[in-house]
Amino acid sequence: MSVKIRLQRHGRSKSPFYHVVVADSRAPRDGKFIEKIGSYLPQTQPATIELDLARASYWLQNGAQPTDTCRAILSYKGALMMNHLQKGVKKGVLTQEQADAKFAAWMGDKTNKVQSHVEKVKGAYSKELEAKLALEAKANQARLEKIAAKLAAAEAAANPVVEASAEEAPVEDAAPAAEATEGSETPAE
Repeated sequence: MSVKIRLQRHGRSKSPFYHVVVADSRAPRDGKFIEKIGSYLPQTQPATIELDLARASYWLQNGAQPTDTCRAILSYKGALMMNHLQKGVKKGVLTQEQADAKFAAWMGDKTNKVQSHVEKVKGAYSKELEAKLALEAKANQARLEKIAAKLAAAEAAANPVVEASAEEAPVEDAAPAAEATEGSETPAE
């Protein structure tokens, strides 16, 4: 029986997550499996990968063949490195302590690289966001200035008409009109 380490798809449409499983190569993609050794969520930045390194190394030592994507995942998480070092221990090239020390150093370097990449991506995203917000603030300011100019023009157009009619009407004419109204009230009584 040929054993593969591969992905088993779960999740809804356009929102997948995967289980990393050890399965018979003849079984369907989402069918029976021998053991689940991890999970993979590609939607996050960076992708979230949980993997049982000991079990992955065990299956690799016993001849399980990873698919291309699983090989990349196993390499990223260090399972292939652990398997390589364990082969050196079996051959007597390394002791177990030396292999563990090399693996710990490799994992430390890998963690630092990943962390620096995450910070770089977040920094680039924040700079991009700040640039977009600055452009939006400029556009809003320009729009507000345009609206203020239109309102000022409308007021200027409306106010001269009112001022002109107030200037044209003499003050003397307003007094006789008031007397005329008083006089008209008396006869109506």
